[in-house]
Amino acid sequence: MAKLEILTYPNPLIRKKSAPVENITEETVKTCAAMAEAMYRAKGVGLAAPQVGILKKIIAVDIGEGLITLINPRITLFEGDEKGEEGCLCLPKLTVDVKRHAKVQVKGYDLKGTEVIFDAEELLARALQHEIDHLDGLLIIDRLSRLKRDLALRKYRKLNAEEKDKD
Repeated sequence: MAKLEILTYPNPLIRKKSAPVENITEETVKTCAAMAEAMYRAKGVGLAAPQVGILKKIIAVDIGEGLITLINPRITLFEGDEKGEEGCLCLPKLTVDVKRHAKVQVKGYDLKGTEVIFDAEELLARALQHEIDHLDGLLIIDRLSRLKRDLALRKYRKLNAEEKDKD
C-alpha cells in the first residue's frame, strides 16, 4: 500500500462520517499497517482512518504501551469528566484544552475479527475518545465554545501562515 498522508484542516474529508467496516480483509489489514506507519512517522499517539482520507471506522492508538488497532470502535460506558490539553495531527501545532470522560469502556474488533474491550483512563481514554470523534467527523475544536473555537482557529491559521513564510 502507498504511504498515507495525513490530511489537515480545512480538508473536507476529515469532516465526513465514516462507514462501518463490513468485513476484515487483507486490504483492511494493509490499511491498518499503513495507518500505524503514518501515525508513528508524524509522532502522534493516535490516528483515525478519515485523517488519511479513508472513510472507514478504523483507529490506531499507541500511548507508548504498544499499538492498539480497532475496527468499528464504540464507547459503551463512560464515567466522570476531566479537562486536558490535546493536539491533533489534522491541526498541526495547535493545542487546546478539551473536556473528555475520565474513564471509558471501548468495544471494537481486532484485525482477526475478535471483539475486544478496553477499560481505559487517563491518556488512553483521552486518545480513544479523540480518535472515535474523528470517525464522526469531529475535531478537537468542535469540543470548544464558539469563542474558544474562533480563537483557536485564528491561532492555527497564524501558526501555519508563519510556517509557510519559512518555506
